[in-house]
Amino acid sequence: MTSPADRKGPSIGSLDLERHLEDPALRQAYVTPMFDLIAPRYDQFTRVFSFGMDSRWKASLVARAAGTLERGAVVADVATGTGDLAFALGVARPDLSIAAVDVSTRMLGLARARRATSGARASIAHGDLAGLPFPDASIDGVTAGYALRNAPDWHASLRELARVIRPGGHLLTLDFFLPRPGPWRVAFLSWLAVAGRAVGWWWHREPMAYGYIAASIRHFTSAEAFAAALGEHGFTVTAMQRRLGGGIALHQAVRR
Repeated sequence: MTSPADRKGPSIGSLDLERHLEDPALRQAYVTPMFDLIAPRYDQFTRVFSFGMDSRWKASLVARAAGTLERGAVVADVATGTGDLAFALGVARPDLSIAAVDVSTRMLGLARARRATSGARASIAHGDLAGLPFPDASIDGVTAGYALRNAPDWHASLRELARVIRPGGHLLTLDFFLPRPGPWRVAFLSWLAVAGRAVGWWWHREPMAYGYIAASIRHFTSAEAFAAALGEHGFTVTAMQRRLGGGIALHQAVRR
């Protein structure tokens, strides 16, 4: 059921989702209020909706980052949400200097509360992938969980990541992608659309709070095309792990 905090959140039900997804200038006006709305139950949703697989996917990304980054590296976790990846990496590698960045003020508030009990050291800052609060070539590594798909212009966001990551620095991303065309793509997107709308209505009285996921994937790209785009924007892909028939993928890349 919806909570009092949820009811205070901005309404997204009256917005034209397809129009906002198609227009980079409008997309953030949908995405930011949506994440402010779902923030209190976001972590619970990702665990339940993925049947617990979300934890394993993120653990895999954290293990790769912890095993790759140099000692004392400066790391940014972009679109950090409540700090899942940032704090897990901070516990695994206490030597790292980690900045957790997000555009949603409610997500950042929850991240600050979570940091106090996480055992990790990390700074928390407001910022988005259209303009990160870091100088050029100042970051040794970036982690990004479910980030690029939600950016207004994900190609522009890859350029922004290429700007802040130093040559030889690392980028590790985890996201939803379009599976190859065929029955599995239809089934995958249909499940996300129907189940997402149902949970969105039950928890927030806003069906598109989670029904948005399927629509955002349709407007995104495949894991293979994303890897190619990384190459076009100055990265060399060193690993790609596909899950759920390509519906989920982890990419690891080095800034050339």
